[in-house]
Amino acid sequence: MENKSSIVSEKNRLAWSVFALNLTITCFLSLGLSAQSQAIEILPISTHLASQLKQRYGETALQRISSWQNLVDRNQHASISEKLDLVNRFFNGIRFVSDQAHWRFSDYWATPVELLASNGGDCEDFAIAKYFTLRAMGISVARLRLTYVKAIELNRAHMVLSYTPIEGVDPLVLDNLRGEILPASKRADLDPVYSFNADGLWLSKQKGETHRLGTGNDVTLWRELRDRIDLEEVLNDN
Repeated sequence: MENKSSIVSEKNRLAWSVFALNLTITCFLSLGLSAQSQAIEILPISTHLASQLKQRYGETALQRISSWQNLVDRNQHASISEKLDLVNRFFNGIRFVSDQAHWRFSDYWATPVELLASNGGDCEDFAIAKYFTLRAMGISVARLRLTYVKAIELNRAHMVLSYTPIEGVDPLVLDNLRGEILPASKRADLDPVYSFNADGLWLSKQKGETHRLGTGNDVTLWRELRDRIDLEEVLNDN
């Protein structure tokens, strides 16, 4: 079994360009990373950032981001099952592109803004975008986990978003490989490895059984991202 340090560091080979860092800071400050809040708010992007996105990706980038904000705003009072389905279908409609082909990095975690603006991403990008969008729609952080699995049929690492309505209940899996949201027990093609959110980090010992390894800050990627947010100023016209 892998030790804690190898598990935590597995996906930490991240290289940031200056442009990508600006997007990351703006996006995640807008989304809010506090685990205490019951909902987070997706704010309209600044005029300065919108100009950058339009110049790099074109007018359609802003249209996709506007559609995302409308999805959140118009479905605040939808049922949980409706929210899960709407968000899953929305992001699964974006084209799948490997990190190497899309970003020229072997491993890159895009923010929701980067994913939508560039209209492409991989499994981690989809799962992360679904996570923050559902948080913005009022889903508690305690119910959501970004989950690393082995996709057995593909024989490779994969990330999905898990939603657990009640502790101890079989979680639902939001996945870009399949459009239908199914309980984890119905996804024999996925073998869970570990999961995390803003509150914690868990090792999957067996199907449906987890062992807590630490807090969300033990995931280096999240900790470094939050450090950057604390140190950098948001590009904002206000």
